[in-house]
Amino acid sequence: MRSAKHLVIGAGVHGLSTAWHLAEQGEPVLVVDKTAVAAGASGIACGVVRNNYFQPAMSELMAACVEIWESDPETFHYYGSGYIALGDGPQEADLTSVYQRQQRIGYASELILGEAEVAEHMRTLFGDWRAPGLSVCLHEAQGGFAFNRDSMLGLASKARAAGAEIAEGVEVTGFAYDDSGAVTVVETSDGPIAVEQVVVAAGPWVATLWELLGLPRRLEVAGVEQEMWTYWYLQEGEIDVDPRVFVTSNGSVPPVLHVDSHAALHADDGTLITDEQWGVYFKQDKRSVQGGAAPLPQGHDFQVDPYPTGSVEPGFPDLWCAALSHCMERFEGSRPRYRQVRSGGVGAFTADNFPVFDYMSPNVFVAADSNHGYKMIAVGREIARVLGGEHSALLHPFRYERFAIGDLHPVSNSPYPWS
Repeated sequence: MRSAKHLVIGAGVHGLSTAWHLAEQGEPVLVVDKTAVAAGASGIACGVVRNNYFQPAMSELMAACVEIWESDPETFHYYGSGYIALGDGPQEADLTSVYQRQQRIGYASELILGEAEVAEHMRTLFGDWRAPGLSVCLHEAQGGFAFNRDSMLGLASKARAAGAEIAEGVEVTGFAYDDSGAVTVVETSDGPIAVEQVVVAAGPWVATLWELLGLPRRLEVAGVEQEMWTYWYLQEGEIDVDPRVFVTSNGSVPPVLHVDSHAALHADDGTLITDEQWGVYFKQDKRSVQGGAAPLPQGHDFQVDPYPTGSVEPGFPDLWCAALSHCMERFEGSRPRYRQVRSGGVGAFTADNFPVFDYMSPNVFVAADSNHGYKMIAVGREIARVLGGEHSALLHPFRYERFAIGDLHPVSNSPYPWS
């Protein structure tokens, strides 16, 4: 029977990062993936790297993640162009709180308040900026974006160079336990593997592994019984334009832009798209401009095999292209250039929409990122430390116990489950 001291399930960002850091410590590690490196959510993520989080624990963890992205931008195919969040109304207080926290932890950012001041700031970056009514701007000098699949292949190369083994096309089918509840053998499509430690880092497939581990599908949160997992289908797309269309006034790669607005949104022909709050994000891509908006709820069961290829509701292209034009004159008339792409996919969100990073049996550590995953490249480093017997202050707030004891993360005014 094959054996592995550390068996990592999943060759996405958390699995590969864990393997890289374990191997750098001289630990033997085997990564198995039912398909291949970057075949799932990490390989089609929009690639945004930001620290716009209302929750202190998320902000501190993301600061550590950005440091790793910045450590080797070439291998990670990372562009530190920055990130801008724009909003109005209740988001003024939220983004101000985020900014103040960023200053306390030494994360470089700038806060602009007032409609005239925000408009002036944006027009210094983009001469054709025209979105009205935005009264708060949080401009993160750090952060930016990376190219999804390329960055995961780079991360895999780091893991292999450090000594980790990656076995593709190997599916986990079950677990065998000893009397203490520790896993002794992992059953796979390639035969059994005797293990000392297991890390589950399966992205949207976490519910399947959760069930194989005999963990509960429902739990109590603040006195209310809830489903552990809720799937959301993530809407993203592209407009097929030369990426040099979307640059700053000085020709630089632009920050990622995220706009939440209560302004009425119209198509270029004047047709009303929505008079309710809307939000979009967009960035420069290799051959286009890419981004997304609100997710589609799908409930507690979702078919993840084969992994979804990025279908969106019929009104999404109209909303997203109208929002681009609403923000910048250069995007007027972009609707015919909309292109459906394999992007976004589906996310498995936890009961409170924040990650669970914790031991779920004596030797099984689960990294369930609640769709915050791609950007959180430092989680694997912290897992490697925990497996080595250290305490991780960055992962501690995401322990499973928080649901039972009510140590939950604060909730912002964002309409999105990932914020």
